Amino acid sequence: MTMLTYTVLTDPAPLEASAAGRPSTGTVYLLVTNTGQQAAYWSTTTVTVPIGNGTGDLTLTSNFNKIKTKGEYVPRPGTPPGTRPSVNVQRQGSNAVQATAPGGPIHFRPGDYMVLTLENVTVAAKPGLAVLTVTENAGRTKPKPGSLPPSSMAAVALVKTTPKELPTPRDFRPDKAMVDAGDKLTLHWEEIAGFGYEITYPGAPQPVPVSGGSWSPPAPKRATTYILTATGPNKQQHFLTTTVQVRNPELETLTATTEIKTPRVQGTATNWGLTITGTGAEISNGSGGKGPLTAGRAVFNGVLTEYVEGPNSGEGVITFPQGGVKIWRTGGSDDLGTLEASGVLAGWVEGPNSGEGVITFPQGGVKVWGAGGSSDPGILYADGVAATYVKGLNPGEGDITFAQGGVRVWRNRDSNDAGTLYAGKVNGVASGRSTPSYGWRPTGWNSFDIDVDTSAAGFTKSPIYLVSFEGGGGMHHDLRISGVYNVTATSFSVYLICRDDMPLTLAEAERNGWHINWVGYETP
Repeated sequence: MTMLTYTVLTDPAPLEASAAGRPSTGTVYLLVTNTGQQAAYWSTTTVTVPIGNGTGDLTLTSNFNKIKTKGEYVPRPGTPPGTRPSVNVQRQGSNAVQATAPGGPIHFRPGDYMVLTLENVTVAAKPGLAVLTVTENAGRTKPKPGSLPPSSMAAVALVKTTPKELPTPRDFRPDKAMVDAGDKLTLHWEEIAGFGYEITYPGAPQPVPVSGGSWSPPAPKRATTYILTATGPNKQQHFLTTTVQVRNPELETLTATTEIKTPRVQGTATNWGLTITGTGAEISNGSGGKGPLTAGRAVFNGVLTEYVEGPNSGEGVITFPQGGVKIWRTGGSDDLGTLEASGVLAGWVEGPNSGEGVITFPQGGVKVWGAGGSSDPGILYADGVAATYVKGLNPGEGDITFAQGGVRVWRNRDSNDAGTLYAGKVNGVASGRSTPSYGWRPTGWNSFDIDVDTSAAGFTKSPIYLVSFEGGGGMHHDLRISGVYNVTATSFSVYLICRDDMPLTLAEAERNGWHINWVGYETP
């Protein structure tokens, strides 16, 4: 049992264990008092500090030498000034400090006290109880010169608590969840001291540094998702998102995986538009009349129309009178035009002059030749051709029949399978997809971007792109794609992000065949 009493105090109280990337420091005070009825002759006190990173350790070996030590001896009230010596405090080895009375033992009277201070203590990482071992040399009688008072030991303990959780950013929100295109918008969040903030959104070339708990982005033209990245003192990042809807959005492209419901689609610069009715669709021009449909290629099961005209000025026109077809030289002309065909099944018909065409009539049909004895298909000129069907020359080729008021295309003769009508362009529309599994580039730990090649479509200017994201797996993530950007006639780019803060890897994109589907529309 020690002659003196030892009490441990800490600042802060209790000490907090260090966290990863966030060291905790504090001060340890060892209060030494004489609680007995008699004075004690005190010579030294050695405090052994538990070293390591465990629950019972106070600090690491590497941090022990950074501790600042000092000692202060305070006599009881009424003691004349200068009659009590100072206390020397020095390190002893790699894990102890020793307080020594210079010049010999101190007459430590009841009511006197001494404070040993350990400053700048970097606390070990694991919470728990750290026990300091105290070895003192003190006795009731004054020791002989050159000798020390008797030695005794005591144990004093201090608590290391679990590190407190750092506050995390939250409450990222817009002042208006729904705006009109062009309206001013302000984003707000709960600002936490020590964090750095930046905001990312589609169309921004790079993250925008922000501060103060609010920021106004450029007025959104379409539904936009904003990502707030908050970086803490330990470099750990937190991501918050908020989305603003726009009542009348301006879209570069629109992707609908199931359907689009709207009574009318209208041009931006003119009054032309596409109106969807209960029986079909109507295209109007700027004057409110019927407008043209221009396409590079059209595939139909049936076409109902008053006339068909060539795309260039002066080209022929096909009209559909009751029960037949008429070919005219040009639109608005009364001059009969020319019907050109690879063959019409018949016996044979030959022109009166040498080298003129021949029509033959094999079993069940008619053939037109460039000249008698020639194998080159000729040209059929007529005011009209009345026929039940038109068939390809070879077995299995398509068949055209003429239903009441229209034309039907079949896959082959006597088939009920609708065939395909091929054309060079269909109103400037083309479609395609990126190569599955390839082309993705990481832009963050949970985001990719991709450049999609559309050069095969042959667009002559930047079209309107509609896009969708598709893959064979990984859809348990909350995966979202941005609107397209970097739009040209031959390519566009798309940004993909995992909104549930799950990491994305190229291996996952390649394994699941992730790709972008697209439809492009080149406006007139």
